[in-house]
Amino acid sequence: MTISTSSPEDLIRAEALALGFDLCRFTDLDDAWPAAARLAEFIDAGRHGEMTWMADTAARRRHPRAMWGDAKSAIVLGVNYGPDTDPRAALADPTRAAISVYAQGDDYHELIKSRLKALARWLQPRFGGEVKVFVDTAPLLEKPLAERAGAGWQGRHTNLVSRELGSWFFLGSILTTLELRPDPPEAVHCGSCSACLQVCPTEAFPAPFQLDARRCISYLTIELKGPIPTEFRAALGNRIYGCDDCLAVCPWNKFAQVAKEQKLAAREALRAPSLAELAALDDASFRSLFSKSPVKRIGRDRFIRNVLYAIGNSGDRALAGAARGLLLDPAPVVRGAAVWALSRLLPAEAFAALRVEHQAEPDPDVRAEWGRESPRDLGAKIEPPASP
Repeated sequence: MTISTSSPEDLIRAEALALGFDLCRFTDLDDAWPAAARLAEFIDAGRHGEMTWMADTAARRRHPRAMWGDAKSAIVLGVNYGPDTDPRAALADPTRAAISVYAQGDDYHELIKSRLKALARWLQPRFGGEVKVFVDTAPLLEKPLAERAGAGWQGRHTNLVSRELGSWFFLGSILTTLELRPDPPEAVHCGSCSACLQVCPTEAFPAPFQLDARRCISYLTIELKGPIPTEFRAALGNRIYGCDDCLAVCPWNKFAQVAKEQKLAAREALRAPSLAELAALDDASFRSLFSKSPVKRIGRDRFIRNVLYAIGNSGDRALAGAARGLLLDPAPVVRGAAVWALSRLLPAEAFAALRVEHQAEPDPDVRAEWGRESPRDLGAKIEPPASP
């Protein structure tokens, strides 16, 4: 009989890698949790916007043990989803949609949770203890936890950066009653680089290491339920679900060396789909296209809202027909976005005629869209988005 001399941590790490994780680190839960104070400042400043669940669960986020008092250690795991090419290339064709890289494949919550549960089932018979698995669906501050475990550091864009995986990886965690040997925490390795702050189209970073979600395109296109504020619409360009700009410019990405077959795969149909085709989706076809995708959770109406803003930014008058066909859509948020798109694409006279035709619009937000002076009424020149 061969007796293994490997430590529990070595054995757990080896099993995690065998299950498809790309990194595995450990930390204890003994120290104070400064991330709680940063979260409180974020919420007090109102930077969480409509994400009221962040304020509602703030007490449970103040420390991992606030969620589970018996937990002694955390196993932090990462899965690479790095793209094969620079995702900003999708911005060069304003008639096609840019979907955030993480949302181009199956929903990572389900993919990672199944691996976490498999690791937990392997772990308990061998080492005992109790476990609970988490993947971005519970009030656990996973990025600070990962930083403590040495999985990476929170960069100036507030996202986690790894020396092995760059900015492109998902996190999952297992809290356990086991006492595992902690890995050393990771230091910040951003140096003087501020590329992620400078590239943001909406200036969502009020200072390094701080984010105002209300200005972030990911928040605006995913979390915000109503019309997107007019001040941000042009800056969306053709980004219809999330934004990868701050991640894509990080120089640490070039050090991400992970076998291609191990990455979470993107669907070809979601790499840069046609705006015209997306605008034609009804609820059933939306659900079919985005089956098992994280995009599905925002629903068809919010998604079409985003598509219409992108159509308005395209500078392509040929897309006006797709927008006009949605002026009678049942959803007010869709009708309002269609009005804005047409105000950007149509000659002033044609838009004014449509305004008269739809003067009986019942929704106040949509009436407000019709009431705005169009850029062409004001003599503004509509330019297509600049290439990245």
